[in-house]
Formats: sequence, C-alpha cells, structure tokens
Amino acid sequence: MIVFTIRNLKLFFRDRAAVFFSLLAVLIIIGLYVLFLGDMVVGDLEGVPGGRFLMDSWIMAGLLAVTSLTTTMGAAGVVVVDKAKGVAKDFYCSPLKRTTLVGGYLLSTIVVGVIMSIVALILAELYIFLGGGELLSWGHLLKVLGLIFLATMASGSMIFFMVSFFYTQNAFGVASTVLGTLIGFMMGIYVPIGVLPSAVQTVIKVFPISHAAVLFRQVLMDVPLAHSFVGAPPAMINGFKSSLGVTFQFGDHTISSIESVLVLAATTVLFFILGVWRMLSPRKA
Repeated sequence: MIVFTIRNLKLFFRDRAAVFFSLLAVLIIIGLYVLFLGDMVVGDLEGVPGGRFLMDSWIMAGLLAVTSLTTTMGAAGVVVVDKAKGVAKDFYCSPLKRTTLVGGYLLSTIVVGVIMSIVALILAELYIFLGGGELLSWGHLLKVLGLIFLATMASGSMIFFMVSFFYTQNAFGVASTVLGTLIGFMMGIYVPIGVLPSAVQTVIKVFPISHAAVLFRQVLMDVPLAHSFVGAPPAMINGFKSSLGVTFQFGDHTISSIESVLVLAATTVLFFILGVWRMLSPRKA
C-alpha cells in the first residue's frame, strides 16, 4: 500500500497543472481579499483596535478549510486518470489486492491535503504577520495542525466518494470547476454568513466542511477577538461571531466546538465507508 501511495503522490506532484488547479480556488480567494474584500471588511471595523489582524485571521481561517477540500480533490484526480486510461483495470487484474489499491488512493489523497494545507498555513501566518498581526502561539499552532488533519480526513473521504462516480477527465474537470467556484460561498468567505438569506445560511451550516472553517476561525481568531473586543458586552461579541461564521446557530442553540468536531468525524466515517464500498465493488470499478 505504501509503494502504491508513493506512486500516486509522484504522479500528482509531477503534474504541475494539477497542483496549480488544486490551489486555484485558494489563489482566487487571496487575490479577491487583497484587491477588494480586504479593504471592505476591514473598513467595516474602522476604529476597532486590531481590526486588520482580526479580519486577516478570519479570511485565512476560511482559506485553510478551502485548501483541505480543493487539494484533496486535485489529488483524487489520479483515480479518475487511472480509470480513463484503463490503468485501474490493469491494477485490478494484477496480484495486488483491491484493498491495497483503494487504501493507496485514499492515503495519497489525504497526504496531499495535509501537505498542501500546512503550506497554506505557513503562507497564512506570514500574511497575517506582515499585516501587523501576531503569529500563533505553540498551543494554538498544535490545535490548527490537529484541525488540518481532521478537516483533510473529512474532505478526503467526501472527495474519494465523489470521484468514484467519474470515469472521464472532462467530467471530473467540470465538477472541480463547479466546486472551486462555489466553495468560497459554502465556507462563508466571500460574504459573511450573517448577511445572507436564512435559507442560504442553513445550506452553509449543514455543509460538513463548513464546520472546519468554524473551528479554524475559533482558533485563529481567539487572540485578535480578545484584543478587538476587550470590555465589550458578551451580546456584541456573540453577535459578531455569529455574523462572521465563527460560531453556527440553529435557532437558540449555538453549535459547540465539540459538536463541530463530531460532524467532521461522522463525515469522515460515513463517506469513507461509502467510498470504499464503491471502489471495492467490481461493478463500480
């Protein structure tokens, strides 16, 4: 399985176009924030201490969640390429067990997601620091690394199940484009979730990976929130968190961090089982 995983990793990283397009949504978000969104969202907090630090942390937290999804989708493209070229059938006819092949595909997808997310974290921290913010403490950094692994597991499982339905590179490319276009809205990045219609807010809240964005925001925005809202009444702080998707609310219930973690864990287990079932079934190959 390890040898097959390494083979998939080499195929992905050798294809510069695949690497680039897996990061395209991330690059678009950064570009929009630097050129347009940054001035708009920071301008809304004019006069608030550390407003730039706060909003940079907000956008970069969403960026990490997006990266976990788009990079795993790029890595899972190896599965579709193997199907389209008939390589998958050759593998299935070889002495290699199907479980080895499926495990190699899934493991390589997750490894790519973790590596690229860590790279995105380094760039995000650099951007925040150059903008006048503070670097994460060791405690917060460890939490973010744990969340990267959890978010990548959940995203990788969902994507692995999704690609089991694609047999051509064209179909996979269209799906990647659609997902890359919508993902910024699904994570509540382009527009704060609080200004969206309630129906759209509900869709975002039930999208599993959006809970990864919530968890990233809670960690990255912990320090800047304390600086910007020192002495502010709890109602104001809670309203701000709800508006920017730092917390999710269903009615009067605020989703806790533990509940968001459980959503991601359940998503990982559910789609892992479905994806493995699809890939192991002979008629699905």
